Amino acid sequence: MTAPERTHFQRLIGAVASAPPVVIAVAHPCNAAALAGAVDAAQAGIITPLLVGPRARILAAAQAAGFDLSAYAIEDTEHSQASAEQAVALVRAGRAEALMKGSLSTDELLAAVVRRDTGLRTGRRLSHCFVMDVPGHAKPLIITDAAINIFPTLEEKVDIVQNAIDLARCLGIETPKVAIVSAMEKVNPKLQSTVEAAALCKMADRGQITGALLDGPLALDNAIDPEAARIKGIAGPVAGEADILVTPDLEAGNLLAKSLAFLMGADSAGIVLGARVPIVLTSRADTVQSRLASCAVAALVAQRRKASAALAGALDG
Repeated sequence: MTAPERTHFQRLIGAVASAPPVVIAVAHPCNAAALAGAVDAAQAGIITPLLVGPRARILAAAQAAGFDLSAYAIEDTEHSQASAEQAVALVRAGRAEALMKGSLSTDELLAAVVRRDTGLRTGRRLSHCFVMDVPGHAKPLIITDAAINIFPTLEEKVDIVQNAIDLARCLGIETPKVAIVSAMEKVNPKLQSTVEAAALCKMADRGQITGALLDGPLALDNAIDPEAARIKGIAGPVAGEADILVTPDLEAGNLLAKSLAFLMGADSAGIVLGARVPIVLTSRADTVQSRLASCAVAALVAQRRKASAALAGALDG
């Protein structure tokens, strides 16, 4: 009897687990779901969690869930806002290479991240990517933005696209194929998303977006299905072969990602990019596989950034 084929995420988790674990500051892990993501990833050899929050609440949540936290450091704080600020401070001090959301709100964590003087801002806008492992699909799909930018402008979409491209390259996709998706594949001045899709493609032609092949507007079917693209007469290297789906707005991206998860049984890894370090966002509804994959993606991004910084330092020296 042959062994079942490994999923995309299983291969990713296996690859990352063979490298040294990445230290992740977990902000306010004060319930079972938040602790489970960190503990599962630590036991898989993906991360070393640095738990940041009220010690008594963390230990009480661990005891109730049956988790042994004796191997993990805890940074004691008073409340969730202090947990977010301290987790960011640990990254700034070089004690952590990534962030992970615990049981505080996403807004509270990101407020500490984007704070001008003490946060982790860069020249890029923050954006969210779902990496989706869809049963039956030949490769993982990156969907952006489905969690942060509600109605992104064209200028903001440039950063959203570039963040997703950089993520895809960290995942080993040398030249990602980016589909700017809309309800149709023709530019229609009455549908703003099609106009912005065309503008993004032209910006890529002029070097304002780099490292990928862009096409759009593309409807979803002819972005991911080669036969649909062939029937509609849409040619080009991206049509039917997209690695990245850039949706018109958060609502469309969130609906697409959750439709794949709950109707197709896809696993998803959620990560925020555009800060100095990757930020893991997990949900209470996530499967163990999704939690592990989210940490694995963040670990891979952190490892690649560390390697790039070391190479740059060696060249400068």
